Amino acid sequence: MNSLETELDRARDLDETALADAIETIGFECTRCGACCKGYDPGDGTDSDSDSETEAVDREPHTATVFPDEVRELQDAGDYDWRDVARPMPYGLSEGADGLTGETFEWALQTDSCGDCTFYTESDDGTGSCGVHEDRPLICQTYPFSVALGGTSQPMGEAVDSVALEGQREAGETGDEEGMVRAHECEGLGRDMSRAEAEELAGALKKRAIRELEEAIGVRDNYEPTESDGIVVHDSEGAKTVDGRPVDQ
Repeated sequence: MNSLETELDRARDLDETALADAIETIGFECTRCGACCKGYDPGDGTDSDSDSETEAVDREPHTATVFPDEVRELQDAGDYDWRDVARPMPYGLSEGADGLTGETFEWALQTDSCGDCTFYTESDDGTGSCGVHEDRPLICQTYPFSVALGGTSQPMGEAVDSVALEGQREAGETGDEEGMVRAHECEGLGRDMSRAEAEELAGALKKRAIRELEEAIGVRDNYEPTESDGIVVHDSEGAKTVDGRPVDQ
């Protein structure tokens, strides 16, 4: 297994032209269906469009990773508190006598009572929109694409298509091996897109891969076990409370 530093070097060396070629080959146009912004039915992993309170209780919440600096950018954009923007990623937490407790290592975008992203709204005709579109996190900017590098995260949904970057293709690599641009479940896949759109996505995808690995390295280097009641979130800046404050404050 390659080290995070090795993977970071690989991310920094990604060829944006090759990324754009792969994205353009797959094709994509956002249909504003909102599926990537909403909670989903854990039974089949697909999004639920029901507004029923009973069914909403059973839905898994939307989970989109957000970096600490992205949380602050969203705070500044809308005069939000930390918890208006982000919540602890639920993985690693358990239910205690007074609510969730434990340690986790990422922040996720905040969700509403139905498990949808707090910034998502939907018109009467079902068209979705993002209230912070211009400031949305990198994982939202690049959905439904990801780069297969060790230490980077994958969006929700199975990878349904992949294209090898030129260097890997020449080396004969196929499938879901590292060096692939992967496309995840989305009804907008396979649609025509302009070269400019593919290049914009490629730039954001490379930036995201670099940021994810830098964050992972920061979490690793700054991690110290913390004895604290409730929830502790370890990010690249250290251990924090659910309000985004250092635990020692």
